[in-house]
Amino acid sequence: MKGPWPKVRLGEVLMERREVPSDEDIALGKVRILSKISFDSGIIEVRAGSETNTGMILARPGDLVISGINAAKGAIAVYGAENGDPIAATIHYGAYTPKLDRADLRFLWWFFRSNPFRNLLNEHLPGGIKTELKSKRLLPIPIPLPPVSEQRRIVDRIEELAAQIQVARSLRVQSAAEGKALSLAASEAVFRNLKNQVGSRRLADVCLTITDGDHNTPPFTVEGVRFIFVGNVSSGKLHFENAKWVDPLYFRSLSSSRVPKRGDILYSAVGATLGIPALVDLDESFCFQRHIAILKPDLERVDSCFIRYMLSSRSVFEQAWSSATGSAQPTVPLRAIRDLPIPVPPLPDQCRIVAELDAIQAQVDSLKRLQAETAAELDALLPAVLDRAFKGEL
Repeated sequence: MKGPWPKVRLGEVLMERREVPSDEDIALGKVRILSKISFDSGIIEVRAGSETNTGMILARPGDLVISGINAAKGAIAVYGAENGDPIAATIHYGAYTPKLDRADLRFLWWFFRSNPFRNLLNEHLPGGIKTELKSKRLLPIPIPLPPVSEQRRIVDRIEELAAQIQVARSLRVQSAAEGKALSLAASEAVFRNLKNQVGSRRLADVCLTITDGDHNTPPFTVEGVRFIFVGNVSSGKLHFENAKWVDPLYFRSLSSSRVPKRGDILYSAVGATLGIPALVDLDESFCFQRHIAILKPDLERVDSCFIRYMLSSRSVFEQAWSSATGSAQPTVPLRAIRDLPIPVPPLPDQCRIVAELDAIQAQVDSLKRLQAETAAELDALLPAVLDRAFKGEL
């Protein structure tokens, strides 16, 4: 960096477009209406209809469109020259035309999405980033601005690095999907091999009871015993996030077949996530809604973890779905759950298989933790690139 960039008021390089669409063009749908701008990508989404109850502005190809309310979150778009027609937006947006001999459009777009710009908003607006960003507040703000040739060089470098970051994100997502697929494929392979070797039994034959939650939803209280919903098991892992509370008297009124104990299996029976088993691996008292089935395995014959893995196999999952009734809210009935096929080798073999599948799952879980750390690092990369870029260090 040869020296600090000169400060230039945005009003010297941006002109507000003060055009409005005609009521007739809006009513007839001749002009599309902006619905929102993606915070992450800056992509414009348009409304399906033309109804509006507020004043409108017009943006033309080559304009910078800025959300007055969500600019600090990244709701800033380049309405590219490839668009043949103008677009309308509510008066909570602003359209600005850059003076191309002074400022590169992409440079401004990237700058407006950076932490240095957010810092300027906090410095120059009376309410910081919470203040609606109208032109009278935006255009007087001074920004550091290098020559246009340098702006274009910086944009090329930013977009080169942003593309590399996106590739890394895609690989991370692909890796996560492959890890999950590996775990499910292992369960399916075991299921098929065992079924060929020892056949299968009805799930009901290896469980003491299979039932669902109380069909009379109890009144909720501010404390007591936790009450969970299908969303608390549909990930395959039991959790209490967003659980409710019920009176302990209600809990004590439940039959023993509806009281979860360690080693039981909860099974999502309703909705888009039906067919997912979750092991009860804790001793805390809780109860659940009727959209969840509860299986109490006969532990003299089967291992609970083995049953969970078999229920996770693709074959059993697909049979559950093929038995589902209803379209708006698909439901697998209890009789179909009781009829699900389960291969039942001797208990020692079940325990050995569980250990093998647990080892695979441990590797997948380790990969997930690593991916979560990587995701946080990737999320921090682009802001760091922009910080360096607009300090003249890129």
